[in-house]
Amino acid sequence: MSLATVFSRARLGLEAPSVAVEVHLSNGLPSLSIVGMAETAVKESRDRVRSAIINSRFEFPARRITVNLAPADLPKSGGQFDLPIALGILAASQQLSAETLNTYEFMGELGLNGEIRAVAGCLPAALACGHSQRHFFCPSHNAPQAALADTVEVFCANTLLEVCAHLNGHSVLQPLQPTHFDEQPSANDHLDLSDVRGQTQAKRALEIAAAGQHHLLLFGPPGTGKSMLASRLPGLMPALTKSNAIEVACVQSLSQHPQTNGYPIRPFAAPHHTASAAALVGGGSSPKPGEISLAHRGVLFLDELPEFQRRVLEVLREPMECGSIRISRATAQVEFPAQFQLVAAMNPCPCGFHGEHNPDNNQRQRCRCSADQVQRYRHRISGPLLDRIDLHVPVLALKQGELYSPRSGENSNTVRTRVELAHQRQHNRQGCANSGLSSADLDRICPLTKTQQQLLENAMLRMGFSTRVLHRIVKVARTIADLANSDELCNEHIMEAFSYRGLDRSS
Repeated sequence: MSLATVFSRARLGLEAPSVAVEVHLSNGLPSLSIVGMAETAVKESRDRVRSAIINSRFEFPARRITVNLAPADLPKSGGQFDLPIALGILAASQQLSAETLNTYEFMGELGLNGEIRAVAGCLPAALACGHSQRHFFCPSHNAPQAALADTVEVFCANTLLEVCAHLNGHSVLQPLQPTHFDEQPSANDHLDLSDVRGQTQAKRALEIAAAGQHHLLLFGPPGTGKSMLASRLPGLMPALTKSNAIEVACVQSLSQHPQTNGYPIRPFAAPHHTASAAALVGGGSSPKPGEISLAHRGVLFLDELPEFQRRVLEVLREPMECGSIRISRATAQVEFPAQFQLVAAMNPCPCGFHGEHNPDNNQRQRCRCSADQVQRYRHRISGPLLDRIDLHVPVLALKQGELYSPRSGENSNTVRTRVELAHQRQHNRQGCANSGLSSADLDRICPLTKTQQQLLENAMLRMGFSTRVLHRIVKVARTIADLANSDELCNEHIMEAFSYRGLDRSS
């Protein structure tokens, strides 16, 4: 038979549409052509496949070879079609039994020596393969990702020769054992909160942010521990559920550095302030996820927030509200999840020491920035973006003797226990975290007394708060009440929530 069909998967965002790799051998001058909207990396597989077949001790047919990647109007990119193309050529030239090909789907890039190399997007392809009732073949390097898919039988191999031996029944490979979801990350997976000396208010704000999934802004002089605090937030958040862990792993599988050690943990993305808008939200001719999607269900840390270009920061506003990002290109529209917690850090002024006491004479002399310079620096962050950040928390320099004092604060496990209880209260009550409440939900779940309504109205007039800010204050107050195991929203909860608005425009 001079015609063979091998099944594979393409990449389209987090989707993995099915692709039929059709290989036909015909008479004519020896050649290999690939059709079906294949990008450069796919067309270059001609040389990789030829060398891999020859170096695996098979015969490369000296005939006219046509490879069709169907459907023809679906863009194909990457090297994952090398393995199915090679198998199709071997089956069409009757060097490989084609009887079992219909029960498998294959992905893998081939080296010139026949080695099968890792490819991106292996987990979404394995999950999609489970719906087609076929088995899935992937490179051994992708095995930890593919093992998360417990709805499909996954096989992995190191070389083209191993795959062919399995299909011909000469050396049968054993399927992978699915990853065990134990619902609890290891204590060593995250940095511990007890490492931070002092900073009681900032630690409290970090706990509130973790409990209600609120966005957080830390501001203060250099070296006071803002980055250190931010890196501890993932360790305070509850362990990912199975469905959320698979979501995180799917996004990570599209990146160059996916998590490969068993159960996925909360991601922590920290792009440099020179990052472009496309680097943050994703993009490219074949759209790939950006930093906000790689931080899905985890933390996006933006250090030196005013140093980011303003147009770059503005692209965060929509995903902060809706939890996803849609990227449109001429050939495709893809949507990536982006339910991240933003933690930003900034200095109070260009030099960084505005408001800090000089340790020698206790006078505020260290900062030489004018009021104009301070205002221009802070106004690099737009009002609408600042409104969307729930907590603005000062991180002050440590007092004398605090730096070398014994550890006295709570560790991450203790705080996470309270956070998990607050999470459970929220999901039992409304099915989501407090940060996800709509205005209609607030009226139903957080009814305010006349005194509390008057308090909020006075704050709107005196401080210039927008309606969005007031709603976020109520959400934070509801989280504080949940941490206190209180069903009622009390005045002290609202007042504490007010105290975390330290950088609003008219303050």
